[in-house]
Amino acid sequence: MAEAAVASRWRRHGTGRRSTHTVRLRTSAALAAVTVLVVLLVPPLVQLDQQAVDLAAKLRPPSWRHPFGTDDVGRDLLLRCVYGLRVSLLVGVAAALTATVIGTAVGATAGALGGWADRAVMRLVDTVSSVPHLLLGIFIVAMFRPGVWPVVVSVALTHWLSTARIVRAEVLSLRSRPHIDAAVSGGASRWRVAVRHLLPAVAPQAALAAVLMVPHAMWHESALSFLGLGLPTHTASLGTLIQGARGSLLAGQWWPTLFPGLFLIVPTLAVAGLAGAWRERINPRRRSELTL
Repeated sequence: MAEAAVASRWRRHGTGRRSTHTVRLRTSAALAAVTVLVVLLVPPLVQLDQQAVDLAAKLRPPSWRHPFGTDDVGRDLLLRCVYGLRVSLLVGVAAALTATVIGTAVGATAGALGGWADRAVMRLVDTVSSVPHLLLGIFIVAMFRPGVWPVVVSVALTHWLSTARIVRAEVLSLRSRPHIDAAVSGGASRWRVAVRHLLPAVAPQAALAAVLMVPHAMWHESALSFLGLGLPTHTASLGTLIQGARGSLLAGQWWPTLFPGLFLIVPTLAVAGLAGAWRERINPRRRSELTL
């Protein structure tokens, strides 16, 4: 009887965890879908100039005409947030893909070669990791004129390290597998083994790292733009919107800061939820823990 009661309690616990997991996954998918639709559909459907200045309507609170209110020069804040999200997503996706390519190449090379080459590459990774990301990003972006691509380069060159470590660990684990030993014993070169066996096996982990890096890159871009070192002030990004709203916040106008911040937080939560589900799918151990 006691064992049956314990088993029943564990089954109910597992069912509750699976239900919570399903709700979280569906909520994250819905938020991600809404974000994509807003970015793709609002600019062509709403035939308004997001740079249009109306000083007579500056700093108006949210209303039916302006659901998110207006900024300090009378521009519609909802439209500005949508355009800012487009730019921030562009920076985040481009930087994440570039950083993932660099990290995958470095990690796979270190893991496949091994020996002194592996030790030299990982010492380089440790050296770069010892410098704070934001400080190194400021140094890189300061060497260029303000723009989108300097920010992409800055974020990419400071965020490939974790991907390199993940890929290297996966490659070292795969090198001891029987099919890798069989390929090497059959005369396959290291290049062929890496391209045909190692890279396809680490691709899911690298893709997951790229997805998780997108919101991180968006926050990094926002930090640089908030400091005045990222995008030009006339370019609508979430960072420049928050930076331009500092004076309004001190004066008691909360909406120019709140809504760009929400546009930054919502995609982050959506990507985190989807990436968590993806991690559980490619990691059988975590998936099996959900059934306990």
